[in-house]
Amino acid sequence: MFNTFINAFKVKDIRKKILYTLLLIVVYRLGSAIPIPGVNLEAWRVATQQLSAMSDFMSLMSGSAFSQFTLFAMGISPYITASIILQLLTMAIPALEKMSKEEDGREKIERITRYAGVGLAVVQSIGIIVSYNNVIRNSYGSPIVNGTGWAFAGNLLIVAICAAAGTAFLMWLGERITDKGIGNGISLLIFASIVSRVDEFIIERFRAIIADPTSFSTWLVFFLAFATILALIAFVVFIDKAVRKIPVQYAKRVVGRKMYGGQSTYLPMKANANGVLPLIFAMTLMQFPEMILQFFSQSSGFAKFWYRWMVSSPKVWVDGTGYVATSVFKTPGVEYYGAQYAPYVYYVIYFVLIIAFGYFYTSITFNPVEMSKNLQQNGGFIPGIRPGKPTGDYLGKISNRLTLFGSLFLAVIAIVPTIILNIMGVTNMFGATSVLIMVSVALETADALDNQMLMRHYKGFLN
Repeated sequence: MFNTFINAFKVKDIRKKILYTLLLIVVYRLGSAIPIPGVNLEAWRVATQQLSAMSDFMSLMSGSAFSQFTLFAMGISPYITASIILQLLTMAIPALEKMSKEEDGREKIERITRYAGVGLAVVQSIGIIVSYNNVIRNSYGSPIVNGTGWAFAGNLLIVAICAAAGTAFLMWLGERITDKGIGNGISLLIFASIVSRVDEFIIERFRAIIADPTSFSTWLVFFLAFATILALIAFVVFIDKAVRKIPVQYAKRVVGRKMYGGQSTYLPMKANANGVLPLIFAMTLMQFPEMILQFFSQSSGFAKFWYRWMVSSPKVWVDGTGYVATSVFKTPGVEYYGAQYAPYVYYVIYFVLIIAFGYFYTSITFNPVEMSKNLQQNGGFIPGIRPGKPTGDYLGKISNRLTLFGSLFLAVIAIVPTIILNIMGVTNMFGATSVLIMVSVALETADALDNQMLMRHYKGFLN
């Protein structure tokens, strides 16, 4: 692996791409430290602690930018939400479906997605600030954004414009990395956000040890948590590299006086071809109703229902205090409410959404009929399968099985270790989902770099 990076830096074109990618990631992290004017950061920190479900997700997608409410506080999640909405509309609206099959049409859809992402960033930032402002006035005494009437509206507009500008700039950064750098730009920005929070997870674990260094249970949780994460990394790498090899035979053909073809090869189909995108889509969609909920009273019946049943860390409403975190286990410092407050509904819906998005994304990225047609045009066929429609049906059946396996893998690996870590008391958002995204994006980027090396006949990961 290290030899690949050393060899990559010897090639001028690849070296420029790597440095360009790293430079834009540094720009992203620097922008995450630029504060938005008019925000009371101390009141904001108190509010994010009280409304942790939304705050944890936004912090995961934006790193420390959300917890400090800086320029990139909204992160790239509005763009991801807009992408999901447009992709769903493409399947439902014939005009959009027709546009998606044309190059100019795809560019128009991408342009609409960008505008929708900026619009969602404005709506989301306003909703979060208004909601958090109402909560914090009662418990902290000082609002997040000062002013009343038109003065408050003006300050809120400044915050919304800054947040939307940050999201628009991140979309531009992601596109530049994809076009001129190494790997997928959006995925790398999310990767950088998660990596920036690794130190918080490590510090939290060591603080628990320092607080009670003689406790056997504290040390046991420490080693079990890291063992779970290491096992998770190994399992993710193993599945990511797994492929189903479908044998392909090319018929011999004579062109002039020369004979071509006749060789045997295989068609590789990855066990988890969709990567981590179905998981990110499911996470974003699960948080979208909560973004809408920010515009309504936090003490409403729907809000109480949502925070009890539809979040990973259930909370109950206590008059005069606000929402109080619950625990289905007797965790020190957290009130015990019993198993009726376990997030059953949340994890069931989360599980179903990951499976659904797995099949949805496969239907967009993999076309068995087109692949069958390409094989037939090049004189290729799968032994025992007739060319044409039977080959397309066979590839579609294999794809559906692999999609089910890959989606189940993502769902299980995102939910089960998270529950195990929660039982151990590791409630930091840096958990199984974060590790899964980090490893998947790292492997995807490594493959992209390796492909660049192989094109230039240098040794890479595959040699």
